[in-house]
Amino acid sequence: MQGLKRILTAFTLTICLSSPGKAQQQCTNGFDLDRASGQCLDIDECRTIPEACRGDMVCVNQNGGYLCVPRTNPVYRSPYLNPYSNVYPPPPAPGPVPNYPTVTRPLICRFGYQLDENNQCADIDECASDSHQCNPTQICINTEGGYTCSCTEGYWLLEGQCLDIDECRYGYCQQLCANVPGSYSCTCNPGFTLNDDGRSCQDVNECTGENPCSQTCVNTYGSFLCRCEPGYELEADGVNCSDMDECSFSEFLCQHECVNGPGSYYCVCPSGYNLLDDSRSCQDINECEIRNFTCTLQQTCYNIPGDYKCLDPVRCEEPYIQINENRCMCPAENPGCRDQPFTILYRVMDVLSGRSVPSDIFQMQATTRYPGAYYIFQIKSGNEGREFYMRQTGPISATLVMTRPVKGPRTVQLDLEMITVNTVINFRGSSVIRLRIFVSQYSF
Repeated sequence: MQGLKRILTAFTLTICLSSPGKAQQQCTNGFDLDRASGQCLDIDECRTIPEACRGDMVCVNQNGGYLCVPRTNPVYRSPYLNPYSNVYPPPPAPGPVPNYPTVTRPLICRFGYQLDENNQCADIDECASDSHQCNPTQICINTEGGYTCSCTEGYWLLEGQCLDIDECRYGYCQQLCANVPGSYSCTCNPGFTLNDDGRSCQDVNECTGENPCSQTCVNTYGSFLCRCEPGYELEADGVNCSDMDECSFSEFLCQHECVNGPGSYYCVCPSGYNLLDDSRSCQDINECEIRNFTCTLQQTCYNIPGDYKCLDPVRCEEPYIQINENRCMCPAENPGCRDQPFTILYRVMDVLSGRSVPSDIFQMQATTRYPGAYYIFQIKSGNEGREFYMRQTGPISATLVMTRPVKGPRTVQLDLEMITVNTVINFRGSSVIRLRIFVSQYSF
């Protein structure tokens, strides 16, 4: 056997050597003469030779010699050993022993073995027989010819004690780790699930299956987000969506009225208007143009924003006579016309409610300019609220200015007077424009 250090002293049968003239008996090497019995007895070299075998070698006594065999090798294959047991019987005699009987030594087993019922060396199970010296915290593992003290999985041996290994210190778990005696347990944060390896975590797609959101669910790493459709806003719980009142955000979404609806809004226009293609602006319906009015044949339909008016024909009062459909004249030869305007011209206009001010809304001017004459423009009547004034813009012209916002629906009638003064012929006269202003209900 390679690597086996063997020291085997040659042994032979004891023989008696006689020399001429000497009757003294001698024994071969490895035997000693027993003077009492006259027999050659085996010498136990394992006892008599200090450190007969060194290192891991074990000394095994033989008849007439000894063997050095490894501790871990239970069988030394030689003609003198049984390869199927750990018994070391004495080697067979090579021939007849001359008259010197030897003493047969009893069979012995090496340490960790004992003779069984078949007179063979069998391993002693120290763990089963409780003859081991392991610490109570350790476990006993039987081996051939001995035993080993070890620790269970999850423990390590330190100074003879089995101490728990804190696996959590070494990052065994991807996320959460809980150390327990002899083991550890991995768990995952909310939004993750533990994989089959018991250590790594995988994101949970909360959006699959039953939708946790009232509308749209968006999966994220370890969690999820709820989104709302256009026209809805996410509530404080982060899950439910409620309708967004767009109309409350701004008064400019619609030109007239904003109506909130589920997830949206729409604009409506008042009677007399159509909603334009931009879905927010209102356009006046010209009832007179499409002949959607109730005026009589004698009346004239006059369209105003969002409505219409039926105008009666102009009727001139005494002492005026009617010149045309909208002009009355007071003849100079009529004594009743001396202190009256020479002409009254009837005009109609419309303005939007709440029109920005100051705003020029009407212009008045003389049609004929006489030498030496000058003109004075003023509001003769109808301006009790002082919402208007006349601003002279030239020698023969003036502009009606609205100075205060006028809210509709309302009808204002103003008499705008132009006074003609001629110092050359010592003349003073006047003309009036009777202006009827229809103020619409809305500002569009």
